[in-house]
Formats: sequence, structure tokens, C-alpha cells
Amino acid sequence: MSDNSIYIIKSSGEKVKFSFEKLRKSLKRTGAEHDTVESILRVVKDELYEGISTKEIYNRAFALLKKKKSYLASKYKLKKAIYELGPTGYPFERFISAILTYSGYKTQVGRILQGKCVAHEIDVIAFKNGEATVIECKFHSEEGLKCNVKVPLYINSRYLDVKAHWDSKKMDKTLTPGWVVTNTRFTEDAIQYGKCCGLYLLSWDYPKDDGLKDRIDRLGLYPITVSTLLTNREKQFLLSREVVLCRELIGDAFYLDHLGVSQTRKEKILNEINQICIR
Repeated sequence: MSDNSIYIIKSSGEKVKFSFEKLRKSLKRTGAEHDTVESILRVVKDELYEGISTKEIYNRAFALLKKKKSYLASKYKLKKAIYELGPTGYPFERFISAILTYSGYKTQVGRILQGKCVAHEIDVIAFKNGEATVIECKFHSEEGLKCNVKVPLYINSRYLDVKAHWDSKKMDKTLTPGWVVTNTRFTEDAIQYGKCCGLYLLSWDYPKDDGLKDRIDRLGLYPITVSTLLTNREKQFLLSREVVLCRELIGDAFYLDHLGVSQTRKEKILNEINQICIR
């Protein structure tokens, strides 16, 4: 299937050549069957025009997936759903903490650590195998923004201050290299600096095949904002109660009862969430 060299406009305003293979891959990631993926690609192909936005293409593919099965559309909207964790960065910090917890870490959010010069509030600190890792989260609520080199520069200076104090106190856990996590992407300079100074960078698609989207799909740890059945008000209520993962609602419908969700609708929501979390 040829893309006929159509150029599209990304959310950042950048003009790029449209890739059917990239769209096919994002559709397959949801678990959609081959025939479903190919039928959506055919519809999108017929509706393409020069200068179409990635948002328009996404909306069309999302609507077509939702007609097939709502949980497929939920998985497809993962990137958008993470933006919906905002406008503050706190739910994103909780989300990263939850992903690490399900990866075998013990985590704390918003802990104050003393540095050599000043005290620092750390977004997430994770413990595993006698090691401690400090993780700083950079959340963007607007699409198209990237983390430039200033972010890891700033975070590395904080990390070094904490490490200087940590090492001087001979703590019982080894402090490993710091992490910088973002829901968007890093610029090339930011990646280069991270590699040079030893910071571990984690973004939507970096490192390759082990970025945020890969970890979420691999672990089945989707944010509640992916749901196509919960309203925005309901999602915000759940986030305010520190319920950030779909799987946190499985087997515990207390919060849905508290929201006054009817039995019929509750069953639909829980069925969707169970389907989303299946790996």
C-alpha cells in the first residue's frame, strides 16, 4: 500500500512524510486483528490529503477502532491518555511510581532528600536489590513539546547534590544513576547529555523498544484515562483519589459505586477495563 508521498503536519508543526507502516504498527500494538488493521488503513488512505494533521488521522483511526471494539480504541489512545493525566504532573508521578512497583520496586512519591547544599523534593524514589534510584518526572500537558537539554542539566545538578550527601553518610543502599522520565520526547542534545553524564532517560519512545509505551504495553499497566466509557469528571475523581491504573479498579468497584455509576454501566466499564489489561 503506497502512501503516494503525502506530507502531514505533526502536533509540533513539523511537516513530515506520512508512513503507513508507522500507522499499521500503532494499530497492531492494540492487539487488533490483521483484517481490522488493513481495513482501517484502506479507509485512512482514501481520506488522506496533503497537509492533513496527525490529529485528524488519529481521530479517524480511533473512531474506526472504537466501532470494532472499544477496548482496542482505549489502547490506541494511550499517548493522548497520558496527556490527560494533567494538567499537574502529580498523577504522572503516581503513574510512573505504579509502573515501577509492578516491575518489582518499592517506591515513594514526593520524598524530601537532603543534598550537600540544600534539600530536594524528589518526584519518585525507587528501591530494589539494595539500591536506591531517584527519578524526576517532566510532564507536558501539551502535545508537540520536547524536553530539551536544560531538563537533564538541571536534574543532574540536583542528583549530584543528593549523591554527595548520600555518599558522605554511607547509607545502607547504593544510590544508582538518576532517571529523567517524560511523557513526550527528548531532543538529541538532551539524549547526548544524558548519555555523557550517566543519567537514565525514559520517554514515550526512548530507549528504543523499551520506552514508556513499550513498558506500559508489556506490563498491561494502562492509565485510567485510556477508558472510552468513563467521563472526564469520573476520571478526574479517580485521579484525585490516587487511582491511576485501570487494574486498580479490577476487583474493587468501590469508587464506581461512590460515583453513583449504575450497575449496567459499571459492568460495561469493568468489562472494558478487564479487556484493556489483558496482555
